[in-house]
Amino acid sequence: MIYRQLDDQEFQSIEGRILYEDNHLLIFNKRAGEIVQGDKTGDEPVSETLKAFIAQRDAKPGQVFMGVPHRLDRPVSGIVVLAKTSKALERLNAMFREGEVHKTYWALCCARPEPSEALLTDWMTRNEKLNKSFIAKGPGREAKEAKLKYRYLKSTERYHLVEVELLTGRHHQIRCQLAHIGCPIKGDLKYGAPRSNPDGGISLHARSIRFIHPVKKTEISLEAPVPSSWKGI
Repeated sequence: MIYRQLDDQEFQSIEGRILYEDNHLLIFNKRAGEIVQGDKTGDEPVSETLKAFIAQRDAKPGQVFMGVPHRLDRPVSGIVVLAKTSKALERLNAMFREGEVHKTYWALCCARPEPSEALLTDWMTRNEKLNKSFIAKGPGREAKEAKLKYRYLKSTERYHLVEVELLTGRHHQIRCQLAHIGCPIKGDLKYGAPRSNPDGGISLHARSIRFIHPVKKTEISLEAPVPSSWKGI
């Protein structure tokens, strides 16, 4: 396979956003607007960009493996874990499925949540056609239970920083549940924000991750710096 050559600016940008790497894992700080895995848009996903980066950096003549055990929505920034071996991918898939990977997110909200911290438990449905989730009145054939914990951290002049711990992994869960309590995320027009962000993303960031390395069995605990557009945070 022939990989495209990255120019100097691209190469340095990718290199600076790698948070952790060994023979089994690569943990990356994704920008809003990037996709993790290929989709119908045909845009190059992060997984392919990183394959090209490793092939170029390490002068690899053969196939570079880059498995995707979880996704992060296109408008969301922050931590993405990728597997560099099939063994790591298989084990990470199981860990994500069993809830053994602990993630926290930061959200810049348009309103301050009340109370300052809480457990939110809702029933959510997904509309595939609209690519949007909704809060249901209760359990039903299409409704799935959604749980998260949030904690208010601080305010800027116009926005409010909230930390979220996901306890389930539903479609657009953080966006939908925060909007439901009157706290839509900055830039998230789909869930009630009044205006978009200049980069087309939303101010939701996968801030930290903690898990046991699937091969080495040591603890991995990392934080991803927030985007430069998050002024005052």
